[in-house]
Amino acid sequence: MRVPAPRITACTIGAAALLLLTGCSSEKNADDLKTIEPATAAVSPAGATPTGAVQNLGRPIDAITFDPTSNTTALLTDGNSKLFTLNATPDGGGTPREIPIDGVAAQMTSAPEGRLLLPMNGRVQIVDLKAGGVSSSVTVDGDARSAVFLPDGKLAVGLANGQIQIVDPTGSVSETISGLASVDALALTKGDLSALDRRQTSLTQIDLDDADLGLALRAGEGATQLITDEHGRILVTDTAGNELLVFTTDPLIMRQRYPVANAPFGIAYDERTDLVWVTLTASNKVVGYDISTGIPVEKVRYDTVRQPNSVAVDTAAGTLVVGSAVGDGLQTIPLAAG
Repeated sequence: MRVPAPRITACTIGAAALLLLTGCSSEKNADDLKTIEPATAAVSPAGATPTGAVQNLGRPIDAITFDPTSNTTALLTDGNSKLFTLNATPDGGGTPREIPIDGVAAQMTSAPEGRLLLPMNGRVQIVDLKAGGVSSSVTVDGDARSAVFLPDGKLAVGLANGQIQIVDPTGSVSETISGLASVDALALTKGDLSALDRRQTSLTQIDLDDADLGLALRAGEGATQLITDEHGRILVTDTAGNELLVFTTDPLIMRQRYPVANAPFGIAYDERTDLVWVTLTASNKVVGYDISTGIPVEKVRYDTVRQPNSVAVDTAAGTLVVGSAVGDGLQTIPLAAG
């Protein structure tokens, strides 16, 4: 298949790529929307010898995140049903410690003050890494797929049915915003809330003041993963379309759209070097891109463990951490500081 030439796409209101998902969200039903089957990671072939060190955990790794407050790497394993924490060394050492969780998490995200958010069916479990893994839960009405704390302390929770519930610190739902097919990831950038909908492969800005959907943009042919960086950008892997997408908000604009072959999936950001790391699940690689110049520039690539579905940057140890979703281990790659 031909890979398109590198390009930068700036989308404005009225552009062909713009999805007008405005209006009263309560009038929209997810069953009435045109959707696709959500994209997934490619099935990885047998690969080359991974760069760096590999620690055999004897279990598949589904997600990785690094918490800079507690200098802890957190791992979701065994079909998102088990949580382990690890304080790694630069050579990949360290003994994982299991923290009990109450169910099967949809994903795992790092939150301020050393907390992890684990959205599940009927609740969001909050794990305090600074307190050694002490957990609490916030009950929600539905299957929670994503969650993020808002600046006012409320919790925004995305559901499988396309709703976003705004939950206050007492546990009461203060707002419910409808109109998406599913809310698979949430991003908070400079106070703006945005939602990734894999079934519509779209990114939508959320109007919290009016409790409604704002502008939306198509996010490639099959977007899967989303992160933010210190510059207020939203970075999305388009796994089906083989692209890296870069958005900013207020207003929502696609700033960059760059071809990345071999099914990009996992994504992480290194604030020390301003590099974005993307795993290529069809070729067992991880690539570091500099996106500061307006178009991604590849700086380095490494061979990974098989099926590298997850990646994180351990800024305490100065390493890139890659997880194998088929049980081939946790890979640690030393990184330059800048």
